[in-house]
Amino acid sequence: MDVEARLDRDRTRRIDLPEAIFCHSKTVEQCRAIVTDLLADGDGDAIVATRATPAQYEALLALGPAAFVGPATAGHATLSWRHRRSTGRTVAVVAAGTSDLAVASECRLTLESLGHRVETLTDVGVAGLHRLLDTLPALDDVEVIVAVAGMEGALPTVLAGLVAQPIVAVPTSVGYGTAFEGQTALLSMMTSCAPGIAVVGIDNGYGAACAAHRMLRPLEPGRKDPTT
Repeated sequence: MDVEARLDRDRTRRIDLPEAIFCHSKTVEQCRAIVTDLLADGDGDAIVATRATPAQYEALLALGPAAFVGPATAGHATLSWRHRRSTGRTVAVVAAGTSDLAVASECRLTLESLGHRVETLTDVGVAGLHRLLDTLPALDDVEVIVAVAGMEGALPTVLAGLVAQPIVAVPTSVGYGTAFEGQTALLSMMTSCAPGIAVVGIDNGYGAACAAHRMLRPLEPGRKDPTT
């Protein structure tokens, strides 16, 4: 039985992050009703829907032609509407492999909806370390790095030994046998010998984007409405 959602319309004012729609386990109609409600508020904040199934994806995409859409890889997609104006800040989303792109795309699109510029680097995992070293100059001007990796999850540790920017590590559920659906990467990142890495949960690209956004917020008293 469908239940009407109780939307947190005050979240942007409180924490400078809009409420997101986590589509997993919701019906198509519930997802459509929530996004329709949020779109009806013409002065509202950015809207982000994560983990949409193919059926949810098609229904939500039909709600607004201005939607920004991430690839529907790994059976789910990220959609967003009404992006914030540019903050002038830049985040790098660095993915170890193509298999990590669904999570990396969720992170990228969330960051873009919040007004940040995103540099995306893919296929730079430690199994081909020369590829990562070759792309390091592209990280010179970014302010925060989100490192997305499965398998043994070594990418954030290697990066943290090479660059000075804050790093948010995202373990993914990609890997063989003892990867244990991301648990090995998660524990590896949490026990990293490189100091200062922040780690989010397995496959949590959205949470990593929000962590990076919080790091980029200016340290000033009070809160300014980002939609104005």
